[in-house]
Parts: sequence; structure tokens; C-alpha cells
Amino acid sequence: MDFGKMWLVSLILVELMCCVVGHFVFEVHHKFDGEGETVLGAMRDHDSHRHGRNLAAIEFQLGGHYSPALHSLYFTNITIGTPPVDYHVHIDTGSNTLWVNCHDCESCPKKNRFGVEFKRYDLAASSTGKNVTCDEDFCRAASSSSNNNCPAGSGRQCEYSVAYVDGDKTAGFFVRDNFGFNQVTGNLQTSTMNESIAFGCSMSEDPTKDVDGILGLGLANETILAQLASSGKVKKVFSHCLDGNRGGGIFAIGEVMDPKVNRTPLVPNESHYSVNLKSLEVGGQLLNLSTNSPAMRLSRRTIIDSGSSLAYLPSEVYQQVLEKMTTKHPGLQTRIEQGFTCFQYNGTDDDGFPIVYFHFENSLILPVHPHSFLFRFTDNEYCIGWKNSSSVLPSDESDIFLLGDIVLSNKLVVYDLENQTIGWTEYNCSSSIKVRDEATGNVYGVGSHLISSNQHSFCF
Repeated sequence: MDFGKMWLVSLILVELMCCVVGHFVFEVHHKFDGEGETVLGAMRDHDSHRHGRNLAAIEFQLGGHYSPALHSLYFTNITIGTPPVDYHVHIDTGSNTLWVNCHDCESCPKKNRFGVEFKRYDLAASSTGKNVTCDEDFCRAASSSSNNNCPAGSGRQCEYSVAYVDGDKTAGFFVRDNFGFNQVTGNLQTSTMNESIAFGCSMSEDPTKDVDGILGLGLANETILAQLASSGKVKKVFSHCLDGNRGGGIFAIGEVMDPKVNRTPLVPNESHYSVNLKSLEVGGQLLNLSTNSPAMRLSRRTIIDSGSSLAYLPSEVYQQVLEKMTTKHPGLQTRIEQGFTCFQYNGTDDDGFPIVYFHFENSLILPVHPHSFLFRFTDNEYCIGWKNSSSVLPSDESDIFLLGDIVLSNKLVVYDLENQTIGWTEYNCSSSIKVRDEATGNVYGVGSHLISSNQHSFCF
């Protein structure tokens, strides 16, 4: 099932540009601002409804407005076709297929909830666009295509269908067209180029609600990362650094040389970026993870998903975290506001509440500070960004840990599919990282950028 889509929400677009040698760059948008009931509703709805030459490395620079209630949904502005057309798409590590709405889609909405018209892909209007047929290797490899209905030699269009856990789905057919990229040629220097990429042209009602489509960067064969890697363009390594202080950040494909990042192995044969949790610490005390759940006793499976706003904990662990968090405030009165645990508090969040530490294999630690998991509902009321998995996720997934942007912000996260590992380190995401160009062996700096919402350029 597609967790990236399940947490898709409505947000206010803010774009971001990026360019680096041997790297691809996207303009990315963030979406939630303010505080109070409107933000709580948006967060709740979001997470219950979501979803040539050797390029060597690719950079996607991130940007957006940020507040403690503003976790998640990063967007990029991409160009497709000849002549190029701009599209806003949600960057999602929890899903696989890149898709935008088709020009001929009758059931697709014409505008989002803010009145902004959706862009639709018109195959006939692009001189470089063409259909993907059942005979192509891509169609046979794409996990979302129905090979039973697409026999080789038939010459038929390669169809796809993606079902999401909330009941929504996107379905249509695959096409192939040029994507524009800014390739890094030196520190903060780029040159423009195009690559042919296969993607979905959706003929069903848009489940994103607010953007033109989704850019999936999951583990399947149809992602743009997998396509570029299969043709020898890049290595299957990418990273993101979401700036939790000012918005923006860094998103790169390629080996990160600096900063150094400790890593933990990915769980094999999983459909998501999953790792095994060893222990969980709150206020210097280890929690009891030996719950009554057979699934918990066996694996402590944890999904890392940049497409999710919040963090989800199994029910018994969730209750322990809340108890340990409020130990210093025995008289604290809590209430439930739109599914969030909220309370009145006049002090400073980081001084009044403990840091939560997730411990993984290979001594990899993920610290989550109170200013990340607490957000203001009113002037003197806070709400907690942790959620009970059983209250949101399907019953067969209610024992998992799912960690979204409230725990990933202000950290450089590296997804290394070459070595089947994932890792992170706390980092200033408004600065820069160093990424190696595999074609030349040179190391280049990739910086953070924040692009205003009225810009629509896309760099790769």
C-alpha cells in the first residue's frame, strides 16, 4: 500500500530551485502555515488522505514556509515536454509512480481548493512525447502496471493503477517525454539538459487534491531514480535535508561526502523504507517495547516517510511516550482536539519536556526535540505531534512505527539503495552539503535555496 499518498494534504505552495553538476534539481513547495484549528484540521486530513552523459548525481533543492505546525508536504516544480510545461508535484518517498493528470481526463478536477488551475499533460502538444507500449522493458518492470492485461507484442498502451489506503486511486497509462534538468558543472554552477523519463498520465480523479501530481521516490522500478540508474546516469543514492527553522532545504541524488552520516540497514523485501527499531528513550528512560503484539515482539518495524506530516507509534508505545513526556508536570490537564492530545502550558517547550531518542541498528540514533513534536494550538496551548497508529492506519499496519517530517526536519537523511542502508545526522539544512560527481570524481557543494511562490523554473 502507498503510505506516501495517504498523508497527502492541502498546503500553500512555495517553490524551490536547485542546480549542481551531475545533480538534478527541483523547485519544492511546502504547505501549512499558521496555528490553531485550521492547521490541526489540515494536518489531520493530510495524514489520513495522503500520498546522454553520465549525470553521476542529482540535486533537488527544497524550500518552503515552516512553523512547528508546518511539517510536511514538499513540492517541486518540474518541466515536461517540448515546449516545456511546468507542473507542481508532491515529492514523496512513500510512493513510487511519477504521474500528472492527462489532458483528456474528464473526471479530473480543474482547480484545487485554492482556486488554482491544475496543469494537465497533453501528449499531442509535445513534439518529444510518446506512449509507452506493453513491449517495452519499462512496462514489464513497473510494479504498478498490469502485465496480465498488457501482453508483449500487442503494441497496446502500458497501463498503470495505484490504489491508496484511503480508497483513492490513480489510474491511466504510461508515457515518455523530456524532463528538464540543471546539471551541476561546478560549485553552484549548472548547465541545462534533458532526459527522457517515463511517467503516468492519470485518467482518474486527482487524489492529491492540491497539486498537479506526485513524484514518487520509493523502492519500485518505475521511479525516476530507478530509470536514471538503470541507464547508468546516476547511482541509486539520494538525500534530503528539511529546514525546520526557516523553510527550504536540500534534496540531492548522489553520494554525500560531507557531512558524514551513520547508517542502518534497510529491512529486506519491504515495499517502503523500513528499518528495525532497537529501543526508544524518553527523558533518559528506555520504554518497554515488549508489548502484547506478536508483530511488535518480532520486528519493531519502522517506516521512514518524508511524505507524512507526523509520527505514528503503536498504541501501547504511544501511551508510554505520553506518560514519560508529562512526568515533570503531574497536574497537566490534557484534552483531545481533532485527534491530537493538547494541553495548556505557559513555559518553554524545550525546557519543559524531554527529548525523545529512537535507537536503531548500528548505533544510529534519531533525536526528536520538543520544539519539533510540540506545536501551538493557541497562545498558551500546545498539541503533541505523535499519533496512535491504531487510530489512523489499517488494522494490519497498526503495530508499525511511521516517522514523518516532525522527526526528519533539521536532519540530513541519506537513502542508499546501492548498499541497502538509510542514515541521518542532525544538520543545518540552510547551509550546504558536498556531493561527489561519479563521472569526474570531483566533489561539489550543493546549497539550500528558498524560491518564492511566483517562480516556476525547474532544475535537475
